[in-house]
Amino acid sequence: MPVTAPTVKDYARIRVAPLTGALGAEVSGVQLRDLDDETMAELHDAFLEHHVLFFRDQELSRDEHVAYGRRWGPLEQHPFTKNEAEHPEIVVLESTPERFIAAEEWHSDVTWRECPSLGSILRGLVIPPVGGDTCWANMELAYDQLTDAVKEKIEGKQAVHSFVKVFGARMSEEDREKKRQEFPDQLHPVVRTHPETGRRSIYVNRPFTMRIEGMEPEESERVLRLLYRQASVPQFQCRFRWQPGSVAQWDNRCTQHYAVPDFAGQHRRMERVTVEGDRPR
Repeated sequence: MPVTAPTVKDYARIRVAPLTGALGAEVSGVQLRDLDDETMAELHDAFLEHHVLFFRDQELSRDEHVAYGRRWGPLEQHPFTKNEAEHPEIVVLESTPERFIAAEEWHSDVTWRECPSLGSILRGLVIPPVGGDTCWANMELAYDQLTDAVKEKIEGKQAVHSFVKVFGARMSEEDREKKRQEFPDQLHPVVRTHPETGRRSIYVNRPFTMRIEGMEPEESERVLRLLYRQASVPQFQCRFRWQPGSVAQWDNRCTQHYAVPDFAGQHRRMERVTVEGDRPR
């Protein structure tokens, strides 16, 4: 089924140019370090419409990055990642020629939390000359285009989410169990309803989802594989080419993202703040 493409929209303060028919838009006419309430309201409207916003040529200090994130809500501190020493809200995502790191699986951030994030704001500092793009997928479209039979099968189902497959894999069994006491497995709906728009989306992802409750293991795995594949459908996606000073901001409640792992041997440094969210319903 074809996706209808949105059009460029001029607000009073900003211009919003869609990147694809599925999601994502570049916003111009704004510096994130200097915003009034009217501009914030326009950004909020564009955020709900396009799910991912992209900004070029942003001269943000770390203090300003944190301050902009707080305009959207309280910021979380990630317990398992490398964080910036003077700004513990900032997650440092850095790959070097000696140590390659990329989030090369489709996922939503921190779904293993009781209240996963509302969204993330990622800033590009060091960008390789070739490669290092990020892709996003609209999981509302992904849900809409499931068959009626699949929608019926997953209606009302909940899935178990845990940190253990990703962050727990490099811990000792003792440390993993201690962390599990602090961050116990969570049950979230397989189909989430967006708290602001009421739209429904697929809310499972390969790194953090363990199983669907109430299904036999083989059936759970089969259904999850089908749902995971929806993120990889091209017409549900957008792809962003980073430049130094670029910022991407995405709605973690209805998107998944993927760092394209095509920049080994190069330096790439990104910094992210993550806005606290609510419990999925």
